[in-house]
Amino acid sequence: MATITTGVLLMRWPLVSAVLMFLASTLNIQFRKSDYAFLAVVSSGLGIAAALWFATGLLGLTLADFPVMWASFKEVMVEIMSQTPPEWPMVMT
Repeated sequence: MATITTGVLLMRWPLVSAVLMFLASTLNIQFRKSDYAFLAVVSSGLGIAAALWFATGLLGLTLADFPVMWASFKEVMVEIMSQTPPEWPMVMT
């Protein structure tokens, strides 16, 4: 039974991640009111992780896509920096 439940929940990742974001936000508020700063930071981190999970799922990104995106970003930045003038950035005195 637990296997079926887990499978259904994992297939419904948008709903699960939305619930996780809501719970993290609610916990963050409660922890801040109760002066539990560390737990508030932990719940904020969980909320951010759930939001990133939600966004990457909507975009259809997997872990295999991130090295490809990083390599592309690095290539573009190297190209941009190779075209900058040698006196840039200019020091203002």
